Amino acid sequence: MADPLLDVRQLSRRFAAVDALKAVNFSVNAGEVHALIGPNGAGKTTFIHHVSGALQPDSGSVHLAGRDVTRLPMHARVRAGMARSYQITNVFPGLSALDNVALAVQGRADAGSSFRFWRPVRTETALFDEAAGHLEQVGLSTQKASLAGNLSHGEQRALELAMALATKPQLLLLDEPMAGTGPEESARMVELIEHLARHITILLVEHDMAAVFRLADRISVLVNGELVCTGTPEEVKSDAGVRRAYLGDHL
Repeated sequence: MADPLLDVRQLSRRFAAVDALKAVNFSVNAGEVHALIGPNGAGKTTFIHHVSGALQPDSGSVHLAGRDVTRLPMHARVRAGMARSYQITNVFPGLSALDNVALAVQGRADAGSSFRFWRPVRTETALFDEAAGHLEQVGLSTQKASLAGNLSHGEQRALELAMALATKPQLLLLDEPMAGTGPEESARMVELIEHLARHITILLVEHDMAAVFRLADRISVLVNGELVCTGTPEEVKSDAGVRRAYLGDHL
């Protein structure tokens, strides 16, 4: 069996008297959607912060495509092939949707942007053509001239995904992509993630259990900083301990 794309080993982090993560072992295989679920305060976002490089662990390691990235900062992990979205949408509201994605393309190491003085960045046709392509990929091609701050919440979520895709990641970390969205926007986001999953490996943190069980190839359950179960959606659904700890409130 091939080595996992993401391999987290014995990851631990303590905040004051609280063990936020307790020797967590976790992996994501190339080509899968692996969902991480658990009750509020379980440590899911803390875990994502450690995977993405926003936080450093007390012990343990994070490997991406066989490379130890544990001590790399976030921007270096992006260049290594990891991108993420956030619970709170993180876009530039005063810029157009196209300019938001163009900035992400420009920041990529291989984008070929000249950064020459006295040369308007808009003359770099390839950069904006690629940005427009990413907007089309997430269903925002008709909104490329719209200010990001004027987009609906669901559209801003999609824009954030376009910005992440512009970094050409091997692994996409999605932290609560349905948070704050209504039923119609959530349904569109699920369809978008299904489309993206055909081309990219995804680690999904989400409270919407209908979305999780529709999207995930595997599911891991985190409770009080400990990984208590990993399996297929059907295996997780039928696990009595998981139902007692979490799923009983959702199924």
